[in-house]
Amino acid sequence: MKLPALTAFRYFDVAAQTQSFVRAAELLHVTHGAVSRQVRLLEEQLGVPLFERRNRAIFLTQAGRELLATTQSIFEQLQGTVHRLQQDAREEVLVLSCEPTLAMKWLIPRLPAFQAAHPDIQVHLVAAGGPVDFVRSGIDLALRRDDFHWDDSLHALQVCEEWTGPVCSPATPLPDQGFAGVRLLHSASRPNAWSTWLRLSGQTELSAQRADYEHFYLCIQAASAGLGVAMASHLMVQDELASGQLHAPHGFVRDGSAYHLLCPQPIEATEKCRRFADWLITELRPAPAAGRTTSLR
Repeated sequence: MKLPALTAFRYFDVAAQTQSFVRAAELLHVTHGAVSRQVRLLEEQLGVPLFERRNRAIFLTQAGRELLATTQSIFEQLQGTVHRLQQDAREEVLVLSCEPTLAMKWLIPRLPAFQAAHPDIQVHLVAAGGPVDFVRSGIDLALRRDDFHWDDSLHALQVCEEWTGPVCSPATPLPDQGFAGVRLLHSASRPNAWSTWLRLSGQTELSAQRADYEHFYLCIQAASAGLGVAMASHLMVQDELASGQLHAPHGFVRDGSAYHLLCPQPIEATEKCRRFADWLITELRPAPAAGRTTSLR
């Protein structure tokens, strides 16, 4: 069977996602009539209606929904492949996916140093966490904490261990022992952070007030603003500790997790990836940290 032209599938895909021939025409930079004709031609060649047309509105039929699931996947893969090929042709661009809090609080302030040392490599940063689809996304490297399982086909390089501890503004009043009467800041993205620290530090359950935030970086920002005590990664509050914006009354403990660079092929096989990995490990090289405690694992 001869397939209809790719253009017809593309016009259908955009029209189906927008549920509008007019909006599809705007996105494709063609006329409304061109979209309508291509979709009609596709319906005729397939022999099934893909849209119901009612009062100038369009609605996908069951056949249209089935076709959309396929075209969406195909065009996403095509876009990812084209992007990757373009990146391969421009070796100076490194696409890095990094967890949002780590990107905001640690990586971005240090990227100018990498750019100065490697002016021929331009880092394109994507803020994201969890699993990575390297095939579709065109990402070269992903910096992740090992709080999820990744496929064995990925190459992983551990770059540093995770140390966590409570932090707060120097102006936040604290009792001599524990956190009684203090508001503890919890993050939905790390729901077990406080319980893990309590277990590792040998402390008992806390009878304290509680405030919940959606993201880890919001907890850190709230602690800086004097809204309570946050459980934080030492890596992500280094600058605030150094400036005195935050302090860590109980130091930090190694919580058993670590950060890794993930790559679909050996990192050393690509020069831009190898150079970034070398720089990252140097920047993360363990150094004495004020208030850091010995690992309690």
